[in-house]
Amino acid sequence: MSERKEQAPLPEVTFSTFVLSLASSALVHLGEVPNPETGKTSRDEDLARNAIDLLSMLDDKTRNGLTPEESKLMRDVLYELRMKFVAHS
Repeated sequence: MSERKEQAPLPEVTFSTFVLSLASSALVHLGEVPNPETGKTSRDEDLARNAIDLLSMLDDKTRNGLTPEESKLMRDVLYELRMKFVAHS
């Protein structure tokens, strides 16, 4: 296991941070933001679609168990990612 270099502490794991992590992954694969490991942008539509589909499945499976804030976050994130995906396709 590799040691973590001096970095800011990891955020608390919550539903919201999990959703935002998946959304960040989708944005990296859409070429919207640089890959944090390489600092470069590149596009991979298959991986972007996979991250969006994963969020969509999570939305379907958790729909009745979310707080109003979590539900809004999920709707907003999915909407933005889907629009960006369509714009790049």
